[in-house]
Amino acid sequence: MSSKPWTYLPSERGALDVDRAFYDRLAAETDRWTPIEQFVVPIRSGRAWPVLAGQLCRIVVVEGPQVADFNAWSLHNPRERFWAARTRQLESTHVTTGHRLWSTLPYLRPMLTITNDTIAYGVDEEGGRCHDLLGSRCDPYVNKILTGEEFDEHCHSNLTRAILPYRLTELDVHDVLNIFQVTGLMPDGRYFMKASPAKRGDFFEFFAEIDLLCAISTCPGGDLSVPLWGPEAGDPLPTCRPLGVEVYQPAAELLAGWVSPAPADYRGNHGMRRPVSDEA
Repeated sequence: MSSKPWTYLPSERGALDVDRAFYDRLAAETDRWTPIEQFVVPIRSGRAWPVLAGQLCRIVVVEGPQVADFNAWSLHNPRERFWAARTRQLESTHVTTGHRLWSTLPYLRPMLTITNDTIAYGVDEEGGRCHDLLGSRCDPYVNKILTGEEFDEHCHSNLTRAILPYRLTELDVHDVLNIFQVTGLMPDGRYFMKASPAKRGDFFEFFAEIDLLCAISTCPGGDLSVPLWGPEAGDPLPTCRPLGVEVYQPAAELLAGWVSPAPADYRGNHGMRRPVSDEA
C-alpha cells in the first residue's frame, strides 16, 4: 500500500481541463460586454438573482472589505445546486481565477467558471487563503448554541429570505462559497478566519456555464476583523458594508465554440435491476 498522498485525478488528460485562453479572452474584452443588471445588497441582508448561461457576473466591493456568502442553483431545477464538498476535492479548498464550482449528484457538472479575481491573495504566513470553501455560512442555530442569543441576520437567514421570491425555502440553502473571506486550519486542525483583504473596487467575477439562480448574503460579521463568538467577541456592525452585483452579456462572437455542459452521463442505475416491464 502506498504511503504517498493522493487526490481526485482523471485517468485521461483533459477531463477536468479549463480552456484558459477562452476565459482569459472573455474576461479581458470588457468593451464587448452589455450590462444586463446592476444592484447593491445592503448590509446584513441577502438578494437572489438569475444569471443565464453565457453571461458574466461580478460581486463588487463598493465601499470597503465585506464577506459574501454565495449559493447557486440551476435556475430551472433547484435540486441541482452548488456542491461545496466535491468542488473542494476537484478544485481546491479556496478558489480563484480558473477554478469552477460543481453541482450536486446526479448532475455533477460545472455550474460556473471563475474568470477574474482581483484579490489574488495567495497564501499568508498562517496558511490562510481567500474565497473559502472550508467552512460554511453562519446561522442562528449555531449562534444560539455559542451565545444563547437569538439573531435573525446570519447568512443562513439572509439567504433564506433572499430566495423566498423564487419559491425556495430554508431547506434549499446549502454550504456556501465565502467570497472575500480568508480562512485556514490551525496546527490542531481547527478552522480559523481572518480579516478580509478586499478593498473598494475589488471584484470576484464568474461565467455562468448553465442558467443559474444565484444568491448572496452580506455577512453580519462584516469584514471578519471582529470575532463573532468567544471571549474576544465584539460588535462587528461598524465593519459591515454593502456589496454590488453586476451582470453582463458578452458579445456572441466571444462565445464562439463554447457549449453549456451537459449533466454527468452515468446511467448505471446503481446496480439496481429495472422492473421487468422496462426491460421488455
